[in-house]
Amino acid sequence: SQTFGWVIQPHIHAHLFQVFIVNSGQVTFQESTRIDTYNAPCIFLIPPTALHGLTYTPNVSGHILTISETIIEDIFQTSSTIWQSFHKVHIIHHFDEKESFQAITELIGAIEVELFEEQSERRAMLNAYFAQLFVKLHRMVRQGEEQKKDNVTMSHFRRFQKKIKEANYPKSIPEFAAELNMTPIHLNRICRSVSGHSAIQLVHRYLISEAQKYLTHTTYSISEIAYLLKFEYPNYFAKLFKKYTGVSPLEFREQQRT
Repeated sequence: SQTFGWVIQPHIHAHLFQVFIVNSGQVTFQESTRIDTYNAPCIFLIPPTALHGLTYTPNVSGHILTISETIIEDIFQTSSTIWQSFHKVHIIHHFDEKESFQAITELIGAIEVELFEEQSERRAMLNAYFAQLFVKLHRMVRQGEEQKKDNVTMSHFRRFQKKIKEANYPKSIPEFAAELNMTPIHLNRICRSVSGHSAIQLVHRYLISEAQKYLTHTTYSISEIAYLLKFEYPNYFAKLFKKYTGVSPLEFREQQRT
């Protein structure tokens, strides 16, 4: 890369798969639709026909493995899901354990040794190393996607919590979902995955917690509290309160006083 002034212009490889392992330095990576900068350690997985360009800082170090896609297809012909997971660009730059990145660099080192030493059964050993390498990378990609999915789910959940607190009641779950640009089914799925409760249960729990504050710290009547929380009927408020707390609003207030 130094030969080209540390800049590799955007290009494609028709039938080659590349793995860039960056041990130190910084890389600005360009795809067809984005340009981002990454600090080491990081790994770039570039499938055939994917447009990619790279600009390195002069202190960069690492390895590039370039391998024919037919070799990987042959290795994983009985495990197509692994090979299919590499059909788009993946950038791995978060590692849960230091050993995970180290394991990749050690495998690359072993491949390098095997490539340039005239040992018997070299192809079989290389295939074994390639299989280990791409299974480990596949696991990292899946783990990263699951974490990303979890982060997106938590972001939606927190937005919903904020909407609950800011809402002008009465307000339905479909109305909440529309504001969050999702379906009520998706909203419920997010709520259950994070909290174990449905969207309407979370709304009810918020309203009950607000009611408990009024019952504890004010002298408002039960009916007044119901209307403050935008319940149309005080008896429905009382019924819902007991469902979630096990006691009536009046019993709760008496318990707080004693």
